[in-house]
Amino acid sequence: MVSKILLSDVYEQNLNFLIGAGASSGMLPTLQLKIKNAADEIQTIETLAKFFEDNGKEDLKTLLFMHYYSECILPAINLDPSNLSADQSVVVDNYKKLLQTILFTIGRRRGDDKRCNIFTTNYDGAFEIATENLLSNNRNFILNDGAIGFFEKYLHARNFNTVVSETGVFNKHRATIPQINLVHLHGSVYWEKIADNIKVSYLSENKNIFEMVDILDELLPFSEKISDENSLVGELDGLNTLGIDGDDFWSNYNKLPIVNPTKWKFNETVFDEHYYQMLRHLSYELERPNSTLITFGFSFADEHILKLVQRSLSNPTLQLFICCYNDTEKQAMVRYFADYNNVQMVVSDGPLDFGNFNANVFSSKNSEDAE
Repeated sequence: MVSKILLSDVYEQNLNFLIGAGASSGMLPTLQLKIKNAADEIQTIETLAKFFEDNGKEDLKTLLFMHYYSECILPAINLDPSNLSADQSVVVDNYKKLLQTILFTIGRRRGDDKRCNIFTTNYDGAFEIATENLLSNNRNFILNDGAIGFFEKYLHARNFNTVVSETGVFNKHRATIPQINLVHLHGSVYWEKIADNIKVSYLSENKNIFEMVDILDELLPFSEKISDENSLVGELDGLNTLGIDGDDFWSNYNKLPIVNPTKWKFNETVFDEHYYQMLRHLSYELERPNSTLITFGFSFADEHILKLVQRSLSNPTLQLFICCYNDTEKQAMVRYFADYNNVQMVVSDGPLDFGNFNANVFSSKNSEDAE
């Protein structure tokens, strides 16, 4: 176990990050619920959805995903970067600090390769908002989202392999511009399916695919129940009446460009194909010599990603740092990775939240330049 990641140990490595929902805590609601099952275990959207699926409770599953859409997805869709709350601003500031430390790290490299990869399962726009704030202060770097175009931008996996350089006036010198590849593994609220392509748009237009206003009153008793720490899953059976067409909800919900948290896959072939392309990209990066992967806020609930990372650890020059929020999470990660010698659990005296991570674990002060 370690308590910090020394930049001097990783700056010359093929540097990769895997960022999960823990990084966006405070910006948007998470999959965590308060309701418990009969074994007194706190439930999440995915565990409760799986229980409903396994027990044929389709109406309750529909109510659950209506709650998920209205409470988690819709706020991300309608998030206004120019009108953030105090809590949301703190989260964005932490994303900015992470980007700044990454840029400090890859900027120290010798040679022309000044790239790094951020793989994230979050579909919010936190990285994009943080990048916009940094670029407004004249930071010279590129956040490559994999999209290319002018009036309309479309996503292509091959675009993550591009680099940009700048030259002097008389071409007497050339320097590679630092680049961070941002790979949304579970989709993004900025994506949209257009024919057989994925369009990426950061315009502030309302992308709500259907209105929830008519059903919010019906949904309220269910939402209150699953948000009550004194409630049990068995008490939900009396709330399975639905005043709208569930099929109509699912036909719209399944168009969303985000991974379904029960199957950990998309419901649309175009998005699903891109998902597996990006998994291959992650696998390729982890199999390169002298690679480092740092995970933060990521639970490895996606079994595709878990198994991919486990397979990649056969690369003896790959080093994996798993940042654990608390001892409970550390024990869960130990169960996943106990058999691998190239895995380090990163722990802290207190909860390892995003602020603690930026201040003490992965920070420019953890470099030889700061000593």
